Amino acid sequence: MSWVVGVDVGGTFTDLSARNLETGKSVVHKRLSTPDDPSRAVTEGFAELKQKVGIQDHEAERFAHGTTVATNALLQRRGGKIAVITTRGFRDLLEIGRQVRPRIYDLQVDAPPSLAPRHQRFEVNERIDANGNVVTELTDDDIDRVIGEIENLEGIEGCAVCLLFSFLNPDHERRIGEAIQRRCPDLFVSLSSDVQPEFREFERFSTTVINAFLQPEVSRYMDRLKTEIAKDAPKAAFGVFQSSGGLMSVERGSQFPVRTALSGPAAGVVGAVASAAKSGITDLITLDMGGTSTDVCLIQDGSASLSNVRDIAGFRIRLPMIDIHTVGAGGGSIAYLGADGLLKVGPISAGAVPGPACYGHGGTEPTVSDANSILGRLPESLVGGGMTLDRSKAVEALKPLANELGFTIEKAASGILGIVTSNMVRALRAVSIEQGHDPREFALMPFGGAGGLHAADIARELGMPRILIPRSPGILCAEGLIVADLQESFVGTCRTAIDAPLDAVMSVVEALNTQAEAWFEDESVADDERRFNLNVDIRYVGQNYELSVHAGHGNSSVSLPDTESLKTGFFALHDRSYGHHDPHALIEIVNIRLLATARLVHAIEVENAPTNEAQPICHHYVWFDTDKPVSTPIFERTDLPVGLELQGPAIITQIDATTVVPPWATIKVDTVLNMIMEIEL
Repeated sequence: MSWVVGVDVGGTFTDLSARNLETGKSVVHKRLSTPDDPSRAVTEGFAELKQKVGIQDHEAERFAHGTTVATNALLQRRGGKIAVITTRGFRDLLEIGRQVRPRIYDLQVDAPPSLAPRHQRFEVNERIDANGNVVTELTDDDIDRVIGEIENLEGIEGCAVCLLFSFLNPDHERRIGEAIQRRCPDLFVSLSSDVQPEFREFERFSTTVINAFLQPEVSRYMDRLKTEIAKDAPKAAFGVFQSSGGLMSVERGSQFPVRTALSGPAAGVVGAVASAAKSGITDLITLDMGGTSTDVCLIQDGSASLSNVRDIAGFRIRLPMIDIHTVGAGGGSIAYLGADGLLKVGPISAGAVPGPACYGHGGTEPTVSDANSILGRLPESLVGGGMTLDRSKAVEALKPLANELGFTIEKAASGILGIVTSNMVRALRAVSIEQGHDPREFALMPFGGAGGLHAADIARELGMPRILIPRSPGILCAEGLIVADLQESFVGTCRTAIDAPLDAVMSVVEALNTQAEAWFEDESVADDERRFNLNVDIRYVGQNYELSVHAGHGNSSVSLPDTESLKTGFFALHDRSYGHHDPHALIEIVNIRLLATARLVHAIEVENAPTNEAQPICHHYVWFDTDKPVSTPIFERTDLPVGLELQGPAIITQIDATTVVPPWATIKVDTVLNMIMEIEL
């Protein structure tokens, strides 16, 4: 038998999912994360999964990993000590940035310090113009000089090479990179022409510096994890999940760690699309609520939009990423009184260590999970019996806060849930209403360990009548890794008026096709497994930002469509984004983007539906409002047959998550064992 395994590392839990490629059988496993060394939870969890299912070492064919190492390294500024080489006169570009204050009314906040202080940034005397022509030739003596200056610095682990207009002519950058590798073979090198070869020098420089900063930390992690996994799965191909929604090789992940900045959340979106498609639903808003944060994403017509610019921990990244909005609201979010005397929740989290007080691992501060435990919404047993909650410890943690507010324990807990619901509602509004979408026309899909606990309250607040709860909501990110394909993106800048001759643009398209074909060959991808997807960045002349217009797809090299088709696509997208378009204004093409996808073998999951009549395993009192608790039946999800309809109140438990069905909601199990909840608005 052959198995594919997906492992997603979260702030509180590490989730594992495995699927047999021959039988379609799927199994899941969950264990606490190990923040001191995330690889330990991965390897130990994989060993536990193998023993649980009986997977032999040689039977693991593919191992897919969603990682938070890059994100955490940025948040904690725990990366390598790096140098930067740039064109003379541009040494301070990283600190000048866009001269935009993220919080314009806060006069005290400072921009985060550069990942490479000024004394670690060096200039070379070279210049390439806006057409890619060499104005000032880079000399070998200048290259030797700047490398010598870097060698004199103590503890340098990596170097980012960011030269002006290198995205049009990378020759000077490549010469510097080759010279560094000859003289300093242990130094990690990131070239901006490799990391992010498109215009806008600040974003390109920033992304390349972040990549260089992450390389030492992420490469060591990847090498260590790959070695450990190879012991238990010597034949498994190791893939790392990218922020853009596809897998890349572990070697590619070590070379471009900045691509994994949103690895785990992106995998959840891929899993959500696959799960919703089984139920025939293509328009949805995801709610991925874990222990530390909540990620939301709008999916329309079965696909999530990509964003090319993202700020993470105050640093600008320009790369294709699934457009995910994150808010600091999770099961471990800590409740406290602010300086204004009002109740606050998050973004500080108890995480996996010590975790919420009810986990019994030493946590003493009140969290969202403690509030759910006090109100009876969380069962006493989690993770299939692997964890037992202690309600008394939750009460003990929340009591001082409740006393300070002058509330009962239950009223304080309800207040915590009300605030965290409001925080998540704002996040959903950001990806829907603020983007011109009516959330009432979408289904809400909660996943993550805590999503089902809050989904009904959030949906009711937004007027969303339908909720889709996937079969394994707490493991959906890991399941997204199982159904993901290999993916690589290519980009070329060619700023051209759309009504001018497009010979230069077509040359860029041909070059990108050639690069994609070379990548397919390197990855040994068969012809019938290759997929090409072409997008063109277009804007009105004078606009600051462009819109990415879909321009074609196919199983082989794609060509540029005619001008009128590009205009029509741009006008439609401009209407949706801004509410208007001007058919007579000047339009220009800026970038060409080609997404290459290699389809992997995926077994169709076998649905083993129960046939017995569902019976509650017990009843207990649950607070759905602050008036009084309601006697509520508790169901085990694996006991619910296809077609079952339940009128709330009810609590549905499973190994990876808990779903709350309030008195004003009904829930039904569909033919693929997803649950559909209907809300009484």
